[in-house]
Amino acid sequence: MDRQPGQQSHATLALAQAHFEKGDYAEAEALYSAFIRQCACAGSGGAAPGSKCSPEDLATAYNNRGQIKYFRVDFYEAMEDYTSAIQVQPTFEVPYYNRGLILYRLGYFDDALEDFKKVLDLNPGFQDAALSLKQTILDKEEKQRRNH
Repeated sequence: MDRQPGQQSHATLALAQAHFEKGDYAEAEALYSAFIRQCACAGSGGAAPGSKCSPEDLATAYNNRGQIKYFRVDFYEAMEDYTSAIQVQPTFEVPYYNRGLILYRLGYFDDALEDFKKVLDLNPGFQDAALSLKQTILDKEEKQRRNH
């Protein structure tokens, strides 16, 4: 059973997704990392002709690995993965939202606002982003009132 590199990486991603959905985050993280490495070996950024790593798949792997790091409260590592997902696929709104949530939690309201606005530019119907944007504005105003 000889698998092509593209088939192997796609199988790795599918297996990672299955573990992620079951809540087996340690195994999912290892598989997402393996998939990301396979994409990097296949070509620059995973979008090399002939490689079967689509930008969508690579961005999803980075985003979901970021989610696992977020669950572990490794916020800065999670943000790195979200940023990588955005670099691979700038029109993927979910990693902007996820990164915005962390920035908000860390008190970086201006940066969080930028990410939530970007989400809504890409997907105006993203209700959680609209709510997060409103809450960030309120909290930023409250912080400014307290500091003056």
